[in-house]
Amino acid sequence: MSTSWEELTERQPVATKMLKNAVIKNRVAHAYLFEGPRGTGKRELALYYTKVLLCENVSDATPCGTCRNCKRVDSGNHPNVYLIEPEETSIKKQQIQQLQEEFSKTAVESNRKIYIIDHADRMTTNAANSLLKFLEEPVSITTAFLLTEQVQQILPTIQSRCQSIHFNPLPTKYFEEHLTKIELQSNLIPLLARITNSETEAVQIVEEEWFAQARDLVIELYEALLTTKKDSLLIIQQNVTRHFNTKEQLQMMLDMLVLAFKDMLYIYAEQDQNVVFKNEETLMRQAINRISLEKITTCLEIILDAKKRLTSNANMLMVLEQMTIELQEGL
Repeated sequence: MSTSWEELTERQPVATKMLKNAVIKNRVAHAYLFEGPRGTGKRELALYYTKVLLCENVSDATPCGTCRNCKRVDSGNHPNVYLIEPEETSIKKQQIQQLQEEFSKTAVESNRKIYIIDHADRMTTNAANSLLKFLEEPVSITTAFLLTEQVQQILPTIQSRCQSIHFNPLPTKYFEEHLTKIELQSNLIPLLARITNSETEAVQIVEEEWFAQARDLVIELYEALLTTKKDSLLIIQQNVTRHFNTKEQLQMMLDMLVLAFKDMLYIYAEQDQNVVFKNEETLMRQAINRISLEKITTCLEIILDAKKRLTSNANMLMVLEQMTIELQEGL
């Protein structure tokens, strides 16, 4: 992890300044709530801040990057750092209880212990209640980082016990410029810059087979919806279970579908420079002659509703089938 304060400041100036000043003034909070869109650097900043707090040679709130603690945070095997992520679709009470048990033990090498809960909004009610008690009565010098893209799903009582720091979306043009420095297909950069704010994730996504399949599926579904030359519902039924293993992958596919419909709005507004799916522009121009702005807006609402339902335990295929039927009716 080669992150620095300078790099983090470039991406999230307000959040970075607040956290760095807290170290300099010795006012580090016992719990932070990092909230904002996916790919805005929440996890990167939490891990970098962890290095700052544990570094053996920290200077001016900057970790040395070479001491044993820095290296072990980078490699993910520091004994006093705990990372909790969802098991399948949720973070369960047992995971929080295991965390409490670990923190009740004497720290191996220092008094400070740190835990990071990624996707904290996915805690079950019982897990959230267990965490609340832990936040109220920490058993050692503890720093917590709760990361979320859905802050409204976090219990208000948990929010009130954390210092909340908002992460803003990265400016698209700024991120596109960064992606051009990486060896990526130039035609994919506008799309990648809108579905993630992480260079690392962008590189990983391009290498994944399902991403190419998702992009092809979005284009095929989009063309079928606009031209009715193919059965949209059949496209969904034949491809979803075959190509996608997780709801996260389907969420990204729906993000791409949202962008495809937004492209029509850009064409309406004569902002062609913002169009993502350039190869579909001719089809879009033909479609807007018969599809009103109101219908496009309705379609966007339908897709966003499907994304919301996917965050629950709803059946993935059923959600997409219902979305497709509603899109057909909406157009």
